Amino acid sequence: MGVVILLVMAAGVAAMLTRKLPTGFALVLLAVAIAFIAGAPLTGENSVLDTVLQEGAPALAATMVAILLGSWLGKLLDETGIAGTLVRKIVEFGGDRPVVVALGVLAVSTLVGTVTGSAPAAMLAGIIGIPAMIAVGIPKVTAAGTILMGIAAGMPFELPIWQFFSTALELPIPTVRGFMLKLFPFALAAAVLFVLVETRRRGVEHAWSLKSASAKPVSRREQLGDAPWYALLTPVVPLVLALGFEVAILPSMLTGVLYALLTTTRPREMNKRLLRTLYGAFEVAAAPMVLFIAIGILLAAVKLPGAVESLEPLVKAVSPQNPVLFVLVFTLLVPLCLYRGPLNVFGLGAGIAGVLIAAGIYPAVAVLGLATSYNQVFGVSDPTSTQTVWSAQYAGVTPQQVMLRTLPYVWAVALGGFCVTAATYL
Repeated sequence: MGVVILLVMAAGVAAMLTRKLPTGFALVLLAVAIAFIAGAPLTGENSVLDTVLQEGAPALAATMVAILLGSWLGKLLDETGIAGTLVRKIVEFGGDRPVVVALGVLAVSTLVGTVTGSAPAAMLAGIIGIPAMIAVGIPKVTAAGTILMGIAAGMPFELPIWQFFSTALELPIPTVRGFMLKLFPFALAAAVLFVLVETRRRGVEHAWSLKSASAKPVSRREQLGDAPWYALLTPVVPLVLALGFEVAILPSMLTGVLYALLTTTRPREMNKRLLRTLYGAFEVAAAPMVLFIAIGILLAAVKLPGAVESLEPLVKAVSPQNPVLFVLVFTLLVPLCLYRGPLNVFGLGAGIAGVLIAAGIYPAVAVLGLATSYNQVFGVSDPTSTQTVWSAQYAGVTPQQVMLRTLPYVWAVALGGFCVTAATYL
């Protein structure tokens, strides 16, 4: 029975890779198929309808709310000019020094990456940052990669990600936070190294190629003026509350929303701005929320007793227990998290993580180390991820070019995460 489930999983991966089915739809169909193969009844306890669909769909509800709040805060950073002001100040400080400009944009991208992820994060930092970097001679691929590496450096502190791993892996927030603090130095070091090496290795290319370069764009400063200096602290407000004062994630993010609003908006305009940005946040958050509904359903399916019983001997046979082999094997498997592969945590990888925990192959915190390390790779180098596609296209290169340039650096981040996991939790 376990072999049949694995074959169905492989078919699901193929459907996602070939884009025959959207990821969310494929995961739901896969979950229902696994449940039936595992012998789950249609209704009742541990059933397809009541357990997998009814209980699985809202299982990650807290994560979905966190995604919505992060998107709302991202919308406010954009509309109030906070993100644009941060990037412009960095560019003005850097002048015509390419490395300084790139490091400054990297810092802003890291800040933005702690607030929200995916394409919105890339756009907040990249709309001004990518043209600015290209204008001072940084190669296009390096400019796009700088935005992505910065977002990935901020990802260990992205509060919705904390909530996702806490709920999906049934771990307390302090445990997730503790590992993220260990992963952050690797992500930051790789991001800084990427800028220092790639800007020097590729040399300076004084060529402006964006289509919008022929006409001077209207800046946010000309439209609204720069955001006040104290408003620029908005990205760190939720982080300080959650990390420094251990405030719960959702209140921390909501406080960030209110801080952005109060420091940039006149009282008579607050109501309209709140509603406008909230409605815009729903548009941004809709796609990931649907994906999290599907992931919740898949997790419910792979945790069914029949599925665990069928998969446990097979998964245990191929899962290394020796710490050294653990690091070597999972490092070699890094490419399987690309192109929506089986180790992508926002796809089938979530199901595999659920099996590893439910079957007792690894402790949940070790699976956290695996999943978060792979997520660092996916967030930067996967040519199918929205932030990679947007950054590459906006810079005038292909996502595959960005993947090839950034992959060695994020591969090293994953290796660091695996080493910490093996040394600490195995």
